[in-house]
Amino acid sequence: MTVRAASSVLVGRQREIAALRAALGRARAGEPATVLVGGEAGVGKTRLLEEFADSATGGGARVLVGQCLELGEAGLPFAPFAAALRAVLRADGAEVFAGYEADFARLLPELGRASSALAEPSTRLLTDAPRGYLFDLVAELFQRLADARPLVLVIEDLHWADRSTRDLIGFLVRAARPGRLLLVCTYRTDELQRGHPLRPFLAELDRARGVERVELGRLDRDGTRAILADLLGAEPAARAVDDIHDRTHGNPFFIEELAVAGDPLGCAALPETLRDLLLTRVDRLPDPAQRVLRIAAAGGTRFAHDLLAEVAELPEGELEDALRAAVAAQLVVADPDGDYEFRHALVREAVHDELLPGEHARLHARFAAAIEAQPHLVAAGRAPAEIAHHWYAAHHHSRALVAARVAACAAADRYAYAEQRRLLERALELWELVPDAADLLGMDHLALLEQTLDAAVTAGDFSRAITLTRAGLAEVDADATPLRAARLLDQRGRLLALLGKSDGRRELGEAYRLAAAGPFGVERVRLLADIAAHLVKIDPEQATRVAAEAGTDAEALGEELALLPTRIALLCHVERERGLAELDRAEAVARAAGDTSALVLAKVFQSDVLCELGRYVESAEAAEAGVAEARRVGISRSTGAYLLSNRAEALIALGRWDEAEAVCAEAARIDLSGVTGLHWLQLGAGLRLARGHPGADELVGRALAFLGRPYLWPNHRLPLHELAIEAALAADDKVEAVRATRVALADECLPQLPREGWPVLSAAARTAARVGDRELAAAVAALAAGLPARHPAARAHAAQVTALLAAGDQGLPAWRAAVAAWRADGQPYPLGRALLALAEAAAAAGERDEVSAAVTEAAEIARRLGAAPLAETAATLARRVGLRGAGPAGPGTDLLTAREREVLLLVAEGHSNSQIAGRLFISPKTASVHVSRIIAKLGVTNRVEAAALAHRLGLLGEPAVPR
Repeated sequence: MTVRAASSVLVGRQREIAALRAALGRARAGEPATVLVGGEAGVGKTRLLEEFADSATGGGARVLVGQCLELGEAGLPFAPFAAALRAVLRADGAEVFAGYEADFARLLPELGRASSALAEPSTRLLTDAPRGYLFDLVAELFQRLADARPLVLVIEDLHWADRSTRDLIGFLVRAARPGRLLLVCTYRTDELQRGHPLRPFLAELDRARGVERVELGRLDRDGTRAILADLLGAEPAARAVDDIHDRTHGNPFFIEELAVAGDPLGCAALPETLRDLLLTRVDRLPDPAQRVLRIAAAGGTRFAHDLLAEVAELPEGELEDALRAAVAAQLVVADPDGDYEFRHALVREAVHDELLPGEHARLHARFAAAIEAQPHLVAAGRAPAEIAHHWYAAHHHSRALVAARVAACAAADRYAYAEQRRLLERALELWELVPDAADLLGMDHLALLEQTLDAAVTAGDFSRAITLTRAGLAEVDADATPLRAARLLDQRGRLLALLGKSDGRRELGEAYRLAAAGPFGVERVRLLADIAAHLVKIDPEQATRVAAEAGTDAEALGEELALLPTRIALLCHVERERGLAELDRAEAVARAAGDTSALVLAKVFQSDVLCELGRYVESAEAAEAGVAEARRVGISRSTGAYLLSNRAEALIALGRWDEAEAVCAEAARIDLSGVTGLHWLQLGAGLRLARGHPGADELVGRALAFLGRPYLWPNHRLPLHELAIEAALAADDKVEAVRATRVALADECLPQLPREGWPVLSAAARTAARVGDRELAAAVAALAAGLPARHPAARAHAAQVTALLAAGDQGLPAWRAAVAAWRADGQPYPLGRALLALAEAAAAAGERDEVSAAVTEAAEIARRLGAAPLAETAATLARRVGLRGAGPAGPGTDLLTAREREVLLLVAEGHSNSQIAGRLFISPKTASVHVSRIIAKLGVTNRVEAAALAHRLGLLGEPAVPR
C-alpha cells in the first residue's frame, strides 16, 4: 500500500479557520486586524495558513507571504518583508513603489540602489530617523495595495525574526494600521524559552487594538484517525490509531512521519526518538541523495539550486537525481522560483544536527566561500549576512571577524541598527581570537567598540550602550587621547539622563575638563558644543560658559556653524520674546547654510516658546512646518519627534483634540527608548483622561511609571506630578490625590519652573479644595506667592489657584477673574472647568442667570471637545440646580419637590430619619425613601455630601418646616 507523506485534508481546525476568516472580515471593513498564530513545531500552522490563503484569494483578497530566516538575531534584517515585496515587484513592476525605488532598495537591492556602506563603513553617529521614514513608506505601500483589494500579509516563523523585522511589525500593528490589511504571524510556542526576545514583543502586541491570538493545539484521537485514513487511503486499525496517537500526542507532522515510517496498517516498529523519526525517511534515500541533503541542511531551510551545485561540486545529472529522490520522498519541495525548501524545518534541523564536527565546519566554509565568490547565488542583499553566518558557523575566526563587520555595515545601510550592533558585538567577541584583528579591520579595538556604541545608541539600546561606555572608558587612555575619553563621557552622561538613572552632571563635568585640555581643533569645538547642548537642561549657566568657549574656538577656525544647534538650545533659557526673535534669526542662518538639522532644531524651540507665550496657532504651524522639514531629510524620528509632541501640545491648547490624538498616535510610532518619548506619552495620557477614554488608565500608568526612575529632567517630572494628581481626582481617590499633591509640592524645582509649576499648583489647589485640607491649601498659597506668572496660561493658572483657595464671598469674584483669564489665554478645556466652578459659586450666591450661562457654555465646550467627564459634570450641575435646556431656572424648583426640599433642610441640620419623620408627621420608612431619592437626584453618595452640596448650591431656601 502506498502511503502519502502529507495529508491532503485539514483536520480539526474549524475554529481557527473561522477566527482567521472573521479577522479578514474586520480588515475588509477597515478595522485593524492582526492574528498571531502560535503552536508547537509540526502542529500545522503552515497547513492552516495555506488553507486560509486559498480561501482568502478565492474571496478576492491578495496574499503576500514572507518567512523569517534561521540566521538568528544577527541575521538578515527585514527578510520576510523583502520576500513579500519581491513578490509585489514581480507581479506589479517597479511602478508600484511610486517613485520611491531608491528608498525601497534598502529592502530590495534589485531595485537598483548600490550599497555604499559596504565599501566604506561610516563612523559617524547615526540616527534611526531614516528607518522610521522607511517604515512609513512600507506602510503607505501596503495601504495602496489594500485600497485596490484586501491584503493579507503572512509572516512565518516569527520566533526566528530579527529585531528590525519585529520593529516593523510592531509599527504596522500599533501605529500605522493600514486599512483593509490583515497581518498574520506564526511562531513556535515551544521555542519561547525564558529570555527569548519574542516573548515581550508578543506581550506588547497583545495590548494593541485589533490583535488576536490563535493557539493551535494538538489533535484528539478522532483527528489522528482522520489524518491516518487520508494518508493510508483506508480506515486504519484501531490499534494503529491508539499507538500513533499515544506516541505523537496528536501532533499532525509527527502523525504523518510515523505513518510513513511504520507498517501502513499496523504501524509497527515505530522509531524511539523524535530525531530517529525525522531521519527514518532520510535513511531510506540513496547515499548520494543523503549526502546532498546534508550539504543542503548547512545552507538553511531554503536553498538555491545554483548555490547547492557550487557547494556540492557534483555533476549536474547526479545532483538532479539526488534532488529528485528527495522531492519524491517529500523531504524537499520545489518552489515557483526554482529554489528548494525542506518540507519542514524540523527535518532540516535533524539532518543538520547529524553532521560531524569537521563536516559541519567544512560545509559552512564552502557555503561562505561560494557566496563570497558569487554573491548573486543568493537573493539580492542577502550575501553579507549569509557570509557572516557561515564563516561564524565554520569557526573560521579571522574571516568571521571581517565578515561580521561587513555585514554590520550592510545592516546599517538597511537601517537595521539592532542587527548592526549585534554583528559588531560578534566582531568584538572574535577580536581576542584573531591575533592580527587590528590589521584586518584597519582599526584598533577601541574604535570597534566606539562603532558598536554608536550603533547601540542609534538602535535605542540605551542600556547596552551604557555598558559599552563603561568598557570604552576602561580601555581609553585619557592622558594620551583626552578628546576620545571626553566623547565617551559625554555620551555616558547623556545616556544616564535619557534612561532616568542620573542627571549625568558628573560625567559631563569630567568630559568638559578633558575636552578643555585637549588639542585645539575642529573635533574639540564640536565636542564642546555637544557637551554644552547636553548641559542645557541641568545647568544652563555652565552650558552658556562652555558654549562661549566653544564659540571662541569656532570663530578662530571658521566653524561657527558647528555651534548653531547648541546656540539654538541655549536660546530657550533667555527672556521669551527676545529668545523668539533670536530663534527666528537662527532659523534663517540654518536655512541659508542648508543645515536642515539645525533648522529643525530651531523649529522645535520656536514651537515650544510660542506655546508658552500663548500663541498656540503659530506654535502648531511652526511645529507642522518643522515636521515637514524633518521628514524631507529623514530625521522625523530623532529631533523631529519633539516637533510632533510640541504640535500635539498646541493642538490640545487650541481644543483641536481629534487632531492632537492623531499626532500622538503618529508620535507613538517612534517608540523611542528612555525618556525621549515621555512628552507625547504624558500629553496623550492627559488627553485620554480628559475625554474619559477607556484606555486612559493604561496610558496614565505608563507615563507615571517614569516617576519611579532615579532621575528625570524637571520639565518632564513636574507635568507627571500634575498628571498623577489629576488621575487621582478623576478616580475620586482623595487619599491618593493628597499623597500625589504633597509629593509634587515637595519638588525643589517647582519654584524655578513657572511654566510647568503653575499647572501643578492648579491641580494641588483643586485637591486642597476637594478634601478641605487647610494645611495643603496654605502650602499651595505659599508657593504661588513666589512663582512668577508672566504669560497668559501662567496668569490664568494663578487666577484659578486664587479662586480655588478663596473663602466665602470671595469665591464668586475670584472665579469671574479666573474665567476672564482663561478667555484671554484661549484654551477651551480649562475655561470649561472654570465656568463650572463659577456656576457653583454663582448658585451659592443666588446669581441665577449667571449659573445658566456658565453651565450652558461649559456643556457646549465639553461637547465640542468630546470631553465626556466635563460634559457629565455640567449635566449633573445643571440637574442639581434645576436647569432645563439653556434657559435659567430657580435652583431646586425642577430638581427637588417641595417635600424633598423640606427633608433636605432637616438632613442638613443633622437629623436622623426618625427625627425627620417626627417633624414632618410621616413614617420613618417614608422619610428614608425621600432621603434616598434626594441622594440619587443630587448625584452624591451619602447624606453628608448631600447636605454639603445643598449649602454650596443654595438649595436650602424658603420652605417652612413645621417645628
